[in-house]
Amino acid sequence: MHLLPVLPVIFIAAVFCSPMPVPCTPVSARSQSLRSSSFSVALETLQKHLNYDFQNIGLLRRAMTHSSYSEENNKALSILGESIIETTASLRLLTKDVDISSKDLNNRVSEISKVETSCAVDGMRLGLQNVVRVSSNTNSSTSSVVCGAFRAIFGAVALDTGKSDDAGDVFWVVHGGAGSALSM
Repeated sequence: MHLLPVLPVIFIAAVFCSPMPVPCTPVSARSQSLRSSSFSVALETLQKHLNYDFQNIGLLRRAMTHSSYSEENNKALSILGESIIETTASLRLLTKDVDISSKDLNNRVSEISKVETSCAVDGMRLGLQNVVRVSSNTNSSTSSVVCGAFRAIFGAVALDTGKSDDAGDVFWVVHGGAGSALSM
């Protein structure tokens, strides 16, 4: 009678402590298959193009996930990224010319973060249209999708490092600091 309540514990211990092989994939093989998925390979390649290695790759995964694909998506990261791009551009422009008019500053910053021009062009150059995950009825090559993913990268970098300045530096590496919006 006293043995009856202990039997489930003995059974569980026997199953988990048994020397019999358990039909599961070893952790190293599972990790290898995850690393070699096409999305993971694309993220590795993207990190090389960015010249930045994420400490938390989950942030880059989220940055490359459109809202049509998942509720865990890049929308919030895109908003943060847009702010980082605009702040970084403003700082660079004002550092070059503190006497720039507010109108000129606003026009140049707007040009850098405009969806149809700079943002989408930089994103396409990185090949984001081939990386960003979207639903089957969403076109990953549209300017808004590519630009959202592009901006989200810099939001992800800021969260990864805890510093918006680091994200701004990555932006300038990608953007090249060039373009009509910044030529003086």
